[in-house]
Order: sequence, then C-alpha cells, then structure tokens
Amino acid sequence: MHSVFTRGNAILAYTLSVLAALTFCCFISTVFIDYRTNAAMNTVKVVVKNVPDYSASREKNDLGFLTFDLQTDLTNLFNWNVKELFLYLTAEYSTAANKLNQVVLWDKIILRGENTVLDFKNLNTKYYFWDDGNGLMGNPNVTLTLSWNIIPNAGLLPSIFALGQHVFHFPSEYTTSRV
Repeated sequence: MHSVFTRGNAILAYTLSVLAALTFCCFISTVFIDYRTNAAMNTVKVVVKNVPDYSASREKNDLGFLTFDLQTDLTNLFNWNVKELFLYLTAEYSTAANKLNQVVLWDKIILRGENTVLDFKNLNTKYYFWDDGNGLMGNPNVTLTLSWNIIPNAGLLPSIFALGQHVFHFPSEYTTSRV
C-alpha cells in the first residue's frame, strides 16, 4: 500500500508532465509564424559634430544627430503567445577602422493591447550616435534598420528584422559646436 506522500508525488509528477506537454504544444503552434512586416523610415535632419567624449577619453570623436520618421503597423505580430514587443532602431555603417559598426539609436516596448500602429514624425534619437573616431563625417552609407524581439508566453525569443531599410549619408562638414 502506498503512502499519502507517494500518491501525492505521483499526482504532482503526472500534472507537471501534462503541463509541460501542453506548454510545448502551445509553443510549437506559433514557432513557424512569419513575424516580419514592412517598416518605412526616413531621415529628416542629419548633423555631425566633432566633440570631446568625456566618458571614455578626452579625444574628439564624431557625434551624429538625426531626426527621423517611422511608419509601421505591427498589429499582425500579436497573437496569443506574444506578451510584448521590444522594438529598436539600429544604424549600421563602415569606417576605415571598423568594417561593421552598429549603434542602437532608439527603442520602445509595446505591450499587448497597446497601439501597434506607429506613425512617428520628426522623432529624435533616444541614445547618442557616437563613433569611436572620425568615421561619421562624410560617411555615404549609413543604414537604418528597425528590429524587434518578441517576448512570448512560451518558447523562443526571436530577433526579427523589418522589411525595409533607409540609407542616408552624413554631411561632409562638421556643424559648429559650442562645446
């Protein structure tokens, strides 16, 4: 005859096994969904300055300023397995010192139930656009890309790139700075 603890352990183990199987079935039902969507970006104003970077050294580095427009509809990304989206806008460019530079300029968290149609005009960057040298002035090929992480109820944490990018260039002269 089994004791109460043995029977309780068997019931608990069986319940956890069933819950694990159901969680896996829930995960597998959304793992093959295509979470890409179109995003339209445009730069409105682009400025580059050569200022001292006091956080790392006293050398003068390039600091880029830009305002941008962003339009996208993320409604179709939300299903029962998506808790929230973490959006981030990155700038990619190359310099003589580094073949690939990636800088996060802006981010936003969108929770389930919030407005998922984004139509931003003249939005400033949230983070500084520092270069570790003088690679921004006159750079002809800076690419803005919108990406997002899907925070699921169960499953993987995918990183998705939007369909659509925006390429712009920095001016070939520094803007005068009062620093």
